[in-house]
Amino acid sequence: MQFGIFSIGDALADPATGRPPTENERLKTMVALAVAAEEAGLDVFATGEHHNPPFVSSSPTTLLSHIAARTSRIILSTSTTLITTNDPVKIAEDYAVLQHLADGRADLMLGRGNTGPVYPWFGQDVRDGIPLAIENYALLHRLWREEYIDWEGRFRTPLQSFTSVPRPLDGVPPFVWHGSVRSPEIAEQAAFYGDGFFVNNLFMPTSHFQRLIKLYRDRYAHYGHGTRDQAIVGVGGLAFLGRTSQEAKRAFRPYFDNSPMSGHGPSMEEYMEQTPMAVGSPQEVIDKVMTFRDVYGDYQRQLFALGSAGMPLKTIREQIDLLGGQVVPVLRKELAKNRPVHVPDAPTHESLLARVSTEATKD
Repeated sequence: MQFGIFSIGDALADPATGRPPTENERLKTMVALAVAAEEAGLDVFATGEHHNPPFVSSSPTTLLSHIAARTSRIILSTSTTLITTNDPVKIAEDYAVLQHLADGRADLMLGRGNTGPVYPWFGQDVRDGIPLAIENYALLHRLWREEYIDWEGRFRTPLQSFTSVPRPLDGVPPFVWHGSVRSPEIAEQAAFYGDGFFVNNLFMPTSHFQRLIKLYRDRYAHYGHGTRDQAIVGVGGLAFLGRTSQEAKRAFRPYFDNSPMSGHGPSMEEYMEQTPMAVGSPQEVIDKVMTFRDVYGDYQRQLFALGSAGMPLKTIREQIDLLGGQVVPVLRKELAKNRPVHVPDAPTHESLLARVSTEATKD
């Protein structure tokens, strides 16, 4: 089981001071979060991709390559990479470079994006979101696995005998998670390719994500990649910790109300009751996360959203320390109990390379 954090990269004002960070400060804070996450024993750091204010996370591979040079163990990922408005050729090349520089400590989560105006900025139509996701990933999947590509599709110029460079490290493409909040077509896509499926687990009731994961597991088995419980599932979640429940709620409320992900709607208490968001003592967060396995089955990756809505670096570091010191060790132990031996761990470069070597030996 992998545990980690992700940041959407917003640069909102701290509600306590009214001062927003500069773009430089926010980017440096995201680097500091990744370094702190590794030091706290977490497994994954992921960044979002946004191209509109108040976000600074427009170039994930640039940011993650810098973090790769500052770290040695943590896996670097995205939450998400826009498969709809990015050229799949550029995705193939950029993430292969990152994979090499990080010595394999890189994967990515693909998503359509939920900001409609972004599409025309990059020459696309938001109404084509699903067809773009399907066609662009079909090309990306081939670019990493075939040295010479002939391609003709609806959304980009044709390719003739094209080679994406650099080639994936050790001939093994970065592992791909397909992220979705609401689209069964994306669950189907992940299942078809035998890739991972990641539910953001943020905005809607657990029952909504349960249906998407069930669809993915059913179709994963249908396509012959393994049994339903061998499908590769990732789960996100909002969490904030304090020494007591009251302390956590008091400290988090201004950031919840200021958040672009959760504020300006139901109250924090309603949100906690109706969604997977966990705010409370370390034990309360552990208890909430433990319910995810009951609903979703055994899964492979748990990411916590940290550091949005103007939260200062000191507070975020305290959250990382509590996660790494008091929450994740317990979750590792408890979620490992009664886990069937045939349920796989989250893929890594090393495990994917070993699988390729084993299959080559059999051939």
